[in-house]
Amino acid sequence: MNSTVLLFLALYFLAMLAVGIVAMRRGGSNSMEGYYLSGRNVGPLVTAMTMQSTSMSGYMFLGAGSLGYTQGYYGFWYAAGDIGGGVVNLSVLGRRMRKLSQIMGALTSIEYLEKRYPSKWVRLISALLSVFLLGAYVLAQFIAGGKGLEMVTGLPYEVSLLIAVAVILAYTLMGGYGAVAYTDLLQSLVMLVGIVWILFATLQEVGGLTAANEALATLDPTLLSVWGRGLAYEGQWGIVLGALLIFSIGYMGWPHVVTRHMAMRNPFHARRAGVYSTLWNLVFVSAPYILGTLAILVLPDLDDPEQAIFALAQSLLPAAVVGIVMAAIMAAIMSTADSILLQTGSIAARDLYERFINPRMEEKQMVRVSQLIVLLLGMACALIALFEPPAVFSIVVFTTSVLGSAFLPAYVAAVWWKKANTPGALASIVVGAVVAFLWKYLGLEGATEIHPMLAGLVLSSVTMVTISLATQRRHPVPEHILRAMEETEELRPLPRSLASRQSFEMAHEALTLKSAERPT
Repeated sequence: MNSTVLLFLALYFLAMLAVGIVAMRRGGSNSMEGYYLSGRNVGPLVTAMTMQSTSMSGYMFLGAGSLGYTQGYYGFWYAAGDIGGGVVNLSVLGRRMRKLSQIMGALTSIEYLEKRYPSKWVRLISALLSVFLLGAYVLAQFIAGGKGLEMVTGLPYEVSLLIAVAVILAYTLMGGYGAVAYTDLLQSLVMLVGIVWILFATLQEVGGLTAANEALATLDPTLLSVWGRGLAYEGQWGIVLGALLIFSIGYMGWPHVVTRHMAMRNPFHARRAGVYSTLWNLVFVSAPYILGTLAILVLPDLDDPEQAIFALAQSLLPAAVVGIVMAAIMAAIMSTADSILLQTGSIAARDLYERFINPRMEEKQMVRVSQLIVLLLGMACALIALFEPPAVFSIVVFTTSVLGSAFLPAYVAAVWWKKANTPGALASIVVGAVVAFLWKYLGLEGATEIHPMLAGLVLSSVTMVTISLATQRRHPVPEHILRAMEETEELRPLPRSLASRQSFEMAHEALTLKSAERPT
């Protein structure tokens, strides 16, 4: 165990906790809007960085490295989609979703769906699906954190896991979205420095990219192909297109990512946030796949491919620099885990408990329930991760495929298509989730050469259009929603009367509850 590495990690963890304390003192956990969305007061830089660091996750340091180590440059299909994912997400949803969510008074991405597609079933099914899938995603991040700390510090996996979980839970519980967003900003910068540092060290070790490619060609020329080792995916465009889609447009179906639009200070910050996210992606996204591939030359006998980037850092870098790189790896893991924990707690509290079990909860009580659910979810995932640590790559690709297939058409149509109605959205969500799940579970990916994300997304989109048009007469989109959608089309700030709509709704709910509680 290296004391220098532990010192860097300890300082990094303390910095994250400090951000949580600052966010708590600023009132981030005193109200629902403050805890869930940081008062809708997040600037473009923080919006871009929290979106990108949340999207990347521990997958980039474990799954992407593993894919490069096992399949060579095939991983660049995922990277190509990922580079443009942030700007596509912000361009398609950013400004419109920010305005529409505030007009409708939505605090969570699932509540937003019900207010756009009025039906308790939209909210119930979406919330249950999100809690289950996001819980699995949190599990993947915890496993990644435990494996990373175990390898670099020498601590047992169980101890490493518990340390990572304790720090993530602490600052998420203290500061809510504000703590998550501002720690994500810091973590995104640490991730960038760490990945660039280890990439330079690895390129120096192998004599540059040209020399590395020549050495790889000697070992196995198919590693240099975008079709995978042994040309395993040659001509399988259904698999390739799914790989491109999952991290490009797939973001728009992830509840924990689209929430970032709702928290922006100004709807028009979306454009500037898109520029920041693209610049960050250009530097960061391809590096993990390259490192995984180069690790074949540096570490030819590696037992666990998911440890490729950790092992490179440990083999090539001085102890002090390993601490920085390890902090970057933990940043990727923590920036996703905290966001998903907060989002899952918010959905479980606001969209399930308050909506269907205890609708008379006050604001502070709602925040406390959210915090309790975050704590319980974190403990449950940590417990599972202690005994059954599956592959991070498999969990991440599965959960993101199902989430994207289920929710992407509903979120996009919510702001762009005025004929998208409740039956269409409900059917689309169910079909997308079921198809993507069964496609993976039944092994149809290999039989059909079509990625689960592609299959689920196509059928979910077709269902949205078909059912919405077929049921338009009996289930027209309500007039107040059409007017709200028209307001999102205007290239001007939200009118003050509409901007205060959410506060109004909360005040109305509070008055209604007080009236109901008065003795008759």
